[in-house]
Amino acid sequence: MLSIPLHEFCHERRTPEDENTFLLVRGRKSTNGINPVVINLLVADMTEEELYTVYKGVYLLKKIHNQESLKYYEEFSFRPNDILIVTYPKSGTTWMQEIVPLILSQGDPAVVDTVPNWDRVPWLEARAFIYNLDQRPSPRVFVTHFQYNMMSTGFLKVKPRVIYVMRNPRDVFTSYSHFSRMASYLVSPGTQTEFLNIFLDGKVIFGSWFDHVKGWLSATEQHIMYISYEEMILDLEASVTRMAQFLDTPLDSEMIRKITDRCVFKNMKKNKMSNYSLVPSTMMDQNVSEFLRKGIAGDWKNHLTAAEAEYFDEFYRKQMKDVKYTFVWD
Repeated sequence: MLSIPLHEFCHERRTPEDENTFLLVRGRKSTNGINPVVINLLVADMTEEELYTVYKGVYLLKKIHNQESLKYYEEFSFRPNDILIVTYPKSGTTWMQEIVPLILSQGDPAVVDTVPNWDRVPWLEARAFIYNLDQRPSPRVFVTHFQYNMMSTGFLKVKPRVIYVMRNPRDVFTSYSHFSRMASYLVSPGTQTEFLNIFLDGKVIFGSWFDHVKGWLSATEQHIMYISYEEMILDLEASVTRMAQFLDTPLDSEMIRKITDRCVFKNMKKNKMSNYSLVPSTMMDQNVSEFLRKGIAGDWKNHLTAAEAEYFDEFYRKQMKDVKYTFVWD
């Protein structure tokens, strides 16, 4: 799932000028010593050019993915036993940030109960330099939303282990649409049809779902396990077992059962270290939409009109006609 690293807000002191700037980006009214009318006028004009930057042809967030962050990412020293979780936004990232640490701890819940998910599994492209990652013991676990053609030379050379999670793009779109309405640091999505066109054209943070999935499916020279959000919903216990085997982490049946129970969506949703309830409502307004919303497959059927679904399906067929991988949702 697409998310802003909370160290941006929880671990740093801010000058009044910094706070004012961020309130403008947030797009929420505030009486925090700032004229709310001025804020609204400024936010109304916030465009992709003002909020986003372009890196390797893909939109990123200017404040988070700044030059210092990207330089650190490009020069990052991978280890062969590192574990990299890769997802397109809204495809189960937070879920994986819960599951993988529990596998590595053999079911000990302390790490997920006491450490925020952005700290226990940090984003390599988002100010990761604050974490002293070179001092972390192996196996280290990271996450990224980057497309395969955005990966660093160090990654391509070392070939760390990757778990790549995919999700039905119709559900990704639906979740992304809700998220874009509650996350004030993103450009307003407009109407559902408007956002559908934006999404299919890849004019969103981290680019096109189609480019993302096709790129990572082509990375046959890498050490990758592919799994889908839908497979995890259908049989989470089998999915946890498969991940543990891929990560060479022995788990007995009781450990697998405990991990599975902890990571059932309704249980994970209660964990304040994972549900983003620590985020200020000025950044993520969970009264508009919860960050961890439903955790189901097929919710797109409750949102897309017949015409939108037909348009999406035709676009999907054209984009994926040469892909040999068999997706659960197909």
